Amino acid sequence: MKHRWLGMASGLVLGFVFSTFVIAQNAPTVQKEKPQGPYARIGFFRALDGHWLEMETGYVRHLDWHRRAKDPWAWYGYAVSSSTERKAWILYATFGRSAAELGSPVAPAEDWSDALTTLFPHAKLLEDGIYEFLPALSRGDGVPTPTLCADYTTVELNRGTSKVFEAALAGEKSKLQGETLWYRLVVGGNTPRYVRLRPRSSLALILDERADQALPDKVIGLISTIKNEALNLRPDFLVNVTPVVAH
Repeated sequence: MKHRWLGMASGLVLGFVFSTFVIAQNAPTVQKEKPQGPYARIGFFRALDGHWLEMETGYVRHLDWHRRAKDPWAWYGYAVSSSTERKAWILYATFGRSAAELGSPVAPAEDWSDALTTLFPHAKLLEDGIYEFLPALSRGDGVPTPTLCADYTTVELNRGTSKVFEAALAGEKSKLQGETLWYRLVVGGNTPRYVRLRPRSSLALILDERADQALPDKVIGLISTIKNEALNLRPDFLVNVTPVVAH
C-alpha cells in the first residue's frame, strides 16, 4: 500500500507539472514566438529489492493496458546495460510529442491506476522529465530509429553556460557521424541538463565509434557532470514501435 501511495503521489505531481507546462506553452504572448518542440518524455524506474522479475512482468502488463486503451503514442523501452549506478534500470520514453499532446494523454487516471496495480508494487520511479529536441545540434528528426542498442549521454552544465554550450555543439554539427539526437530538459529535474541519444545496431558499433562520442574540447569546462550509458532496446517494452534489426 505504501508503494501505491507513492506512485499515486508521483502521478499527481507529474500531471500537475505537465499541465502547467502546457498552459505556459499555449499562453498568449505579446510577440509571436517561434514554434517550440517537438518534445520527448523520458524517465527511469528500477526494481525494488528482489522484485526484478515481478517488475518486468508488471511493466509488460501495464504496456498492454496502453494497447487496449488504443494509445496512439509510440513508447520505447530500454534496459540500461552499462552504467555505474543505473545498471538494470528501465528507461521509458516517447518522442516527437507536441506540448498539446503532452497535456492530453490517453486516460491518465486509468493509466496511473493500472500502473499502481501492475508496476509500482515492484518498482520505484526515479526520474520523469520533458525534454525539448534540439535540431540545430542534432543529426536526425528527434524520433530515434528503434535499433537494438543506443548510446545515452547525460550532461549537466554549470549555471549560465547553456547558450555557449549549444552554440559550440551547433558549430560541430557537420562533423556528426550517424544519427545523433540532442534534447534539453525543460520540466522535471535539475537544469541545465541535456541528453544525447545515439541509436546504433550493436554495442560493437558503439565501441568502434567511441572517438566520435567525445564532446568538443571547448565545452569541457562548461560541464558539471557527464554520464555515458549503453542501452538495450527491449522488444517486449515497446508500444507502436517496431524494432529495426540489422541484417
